[in-house]
Amino acid sequence: MRNEFRALHSAVMFFTRIPLPSLAHHEDADLQRSSTYFPLVGWLVGAVAAAVWWAGLEVWTPAVASGASLAATLLLTGAFHEDGFADMCDGFGGGHTRERVMEIMRDSRIGAFGAIGLVVMLGLKWHAVAALAGAARPGDGGAAAGWSAFPALPPGLLVPAIILAAHAVSRGAAISLLATLPYAQETGKAKPLSTRLRGGRLVVAMLLALAPLALLPGRLWWGLAAIGLARTWMAWRFRRRIGGYTGDCLGAAQQVCELVFYLTVLALL
Repeated sequence: MRNEFRALHSAVMFFTRIPLPSLAHHEDADLQRSSTYFPLVGWLVGAVAAAVWWAGLEVWTPAVASGASLAATLLLTGAFHEDGFADMCDGFGGGHTRERVMEIMRDSRIGAFGAIGLVVMLGLKWHAVAALAGAARPGDGGAAAGWSAFPALPPGLLVPAIILAAHAVSRGAAISLLATLPYAQETGKAKPLSTRLRGGRLVVAMLLALAPLALLPGRLWWGLAAIGLARTWMAWRFRRRIGGYTGDCLGAAQQVCELVFYLTVLALL
């Protein structure tokens, strides 16, 4: 249990900007084990995003509440995954060889592909979450009728539950790349996590990622199928272009899968 607590502590420290106190005892293996709890970090980030959205809706329009929620996640994670997405866009958009792709992704400067990708990604997430408020309004008939399959969930918490689920399942999809792809470089920010995720740890990670779906009506679980397609396509691209994944690839996969979940759920409501 002490080992797992240190692993969870390492996951929160690595993937967020939350100032946790340092532990008296730390091992290099703690960071390797921490990948199991990547979806649990998604619970934390998603809970903050959902709380900000719910509170913001009390005083602002859905669009402003959605923007505040998005800003909260950027502050909480230090735009860690968004930075990876931008680097991936630059590398895969501007590089024609594996070596050039890797060189561009290592460059800390943002290029045209990265800037355009970020604008589109953040804009779509912002508007998709804002649109959920109208689409998920209970009692308006049509597709929204019978929206809640979870009796303990108050009606006003459907959208927060969707936000929480999106952050968890998207991180599960990203971390699943550790189970199927090799690490593509000798060094890098994801190198400490590059041990293959297998067996019980993979099962625990996937269960943590899927658990928030229990809050949602069954028809919205089709969002998981959409994430599976997006994850499969991205894994194919990563293997084809650079022979595996990097930390930027993990961040990009999380961002794309989160957006895909929002868009799919929005279409189903």
